[in-house]
Amino acid sequence: MRIGSGAGFAGDRIDPAVDLARRAALDDLVLECLAERTIALGQQRRLADPGAGHDPRLHARLAPLLPVALDTGTRVLTNMGAANPPAAGYIVRRMLDDAGSTATVGVVTGDDVLDALDLDAPALEDARPLRAHGEIVSANAYLGADAIAPALEAGAQVVVTGRVADPSLFLAPLAQRLGWAPDDVDAAAAGTLVGHLLECAGQLTGGYAADPGRLDVPDLARLGFPFADVAADGTATYGKLDGTGGRLDRHTVREQLLYEVTDPSGYVTPDVLLDLRGVRVDATGPDRVRVHGARGRPRPERLKVTVGYDAGSRVEAEISYAGPGADARGRLAADVVATRLAGLPVTPRIEVLGGPADARLRVAARGDDPAVLEVVGHEVEALYTNGPAGGGGVRVHHAPVLGVLSTFIPRDAVRPRTRILEAVGAAA
Repeated sequence: MRIGSGAGFAGDRIDPAVDLARRAALDDLVLECLAERTIALGQQRRLADPGAGHDPRLHARLAPLLPVALDTGTRVLTNMGAANPPAAGYIVRRMLDDAGSTATVGVVTGDDVLDALDLDAPALEDARPLRAHGEIVSANAYLGADAIAPALEAGAQVVVTGRVADPSLFLAPLAQRLGWAPDDVDAAAAGTLVGHLLECAGQLTGGYAADPGRLDVPDLARLGFPFADVAADGTATYGKLDGTGGRLDRHTVREQLLYEVTDPSGYVTPDVLLDLRGVRVDATGPDRVRVHGARGRPRPERLKVTVGYDAGSRVEAEISYAGPGADARGRLAADVVATRLAGLPVTPRIEVLGGPADARLRVAARGDDPAVLEVVGHEVEALYTNGPAGGGGVRVHHAPVLGVLSTFIPRDAVRPRTRILEAVGAAA
């Protein structure tokens, strides 16, 4: 089967995904748009508006993609449900209705484990109990491929999830189409390796790698996203579409292979412990690389959880100085602000960015008292007429902060669920 990567993060481009759906003869296209930071931001939006929390680019990303995917028979899977998969699912169903389609949408939930979370469990970051960090407002477990399987078996043509491990989004359709048994750890390892290599989209084709004179990437402005032809034994050949920018070779594949892998002998996912030590990477032609040799061990009995907690608020304030001696005036402004803020119950970060002719003072602080943070911002604003010459372009921004921690939860405490939404082809 052939599976493609249509997004590697929340801010990715949509054009390469549409191009893949139109020209690559894909069976499945995966858009991976979620990370610890983005799901935390989704939780912030959901807390402010119960109807929000999904990826804010959901409609803009799928509007050009879905008609092409439906026309070519390409199944689409995405975690753009973020903190609110049901809301995202209904948006997708309305889009299908408007397109006159009767396709079905599979909505995968169950990653929200706030009610099952042990607040005395230690945070992985500092071993302190979760409750010691403040009010816990969200908890999302990393679901695996088994959580997605029911939606695929039900015939969903679009699958929307929340927090699912990145490689699992790819493993689920691979296992379903290739007939891999759930307890075949080497098959799960092979599919997880495919997902790991494809999950960051353009990173496999030279994005995030370009370094002029050291690693040149042709036509980076028109970077193409990768796909993989996967055999039943798990061997995969990776490629990109002809006429697209970028490069896909042993260098880019090996760089992505080690991305975020702490232990190559046991990369932990919800589906398998992936052993990369025997993996072979062989170029088979221009922009074609064959990868095989993954091995696996049984999946862990605990799932990782991203935990959001109320971390107070933050303020960021800036002012610019331009012309001769700008850096000296920026440093003087920093000294003034440091003196004025001395004694406050926060420790601001004060830095001067830029060079001799163009400098910008940035002051940032986080705390629980909005009144204190207001003082920080005001002192930077006051530099207009109470600081060095030529200050301008003041920006002061206040925002709540949702802190992010990690912990584990027993697998049997997590209950994935699937709901199938049927479009009615209202525009037909």
